[in-house]
Amino acid sequence: MANQGKRIRGAREGIDRTKLYSLQDAIALVKGRASAKFDETVEVAMNLGVDPRHADQMVRGVCNLPNGSGRTVRVAVFARGAKADDARAAGADVVGAEDLVERVQGGTIDFDRCIATPDMMPLVGRLGKVLGPRGLMPNPKVGTVTMDVKGAVEAAKGGAVEFRVEKAGIVHAGIGKASFDEQKLVENIRAFADAVAKAKPAGAKGTYIQRIAVTSTMGPGVKVDPSSVLGA
Repeated sequence: MANQGKRIRGAREGIDRTKLYSLQDAIALVKGRASAKFDETVEVAMNLGVDPRHADQMVRGVCNLPNGSGRTVRVAVFARGAKADDARAAGADVVGAEDLVERVQGGTIDFDRCIATPDMMPLVGRLGKVLGPRGLMPNPKVGTVTMDVKGAVEAAKGGAVEFRVEKAGIVHAGIGKASFDEQKLVENIRAFADAVAKAKPAGAKGTYIQRIAVTSTMGPGVKVDPSSVLGA
């Protein structure tokens, strides 16, 4: 096993890896150890009691973080006419129809979120093999296939985060920056956990949210007592 660097050893000092911390204490530990030269992202990971190989145990949704994500999100919108104008007015970075499809097919994907009006989906469907693996394919379940492009763009720009359970039953997301004050991070995590709880699939059995941990981009993970997050 490789020797751990001095910074990593220092960051882990004072953290009991077997203990479940309250959310407030966990955030304080994470913020206090975010010592990188950039504003680290604070992330939450949740182990769920689901097997996503079964269709009735898939977990997917979107959460509007009350205090934003602190991230600059580039938004692309597939729309025509008045809806394209609405998207531009709302602050979309890229707007188009056939021209945008050609641009993406040519390998130019300079956006982080993709929105489409329903009438554009036959066209956007051609991009499934390109956008799908990147998690960018518009989907009505997360509000990215909609006629309300103005609201969708504003939500994406304002801190909406999508989530989807991975094969191992884990869902995670960046919920803010280390520069946020503790209470804002606490509120964002509780909002995210609430969104995941509401997305509980019909096929889930037993304890749904089993474990929660928070970390920063370059920091150690801190285990959180789920009872301090859920039902708070």
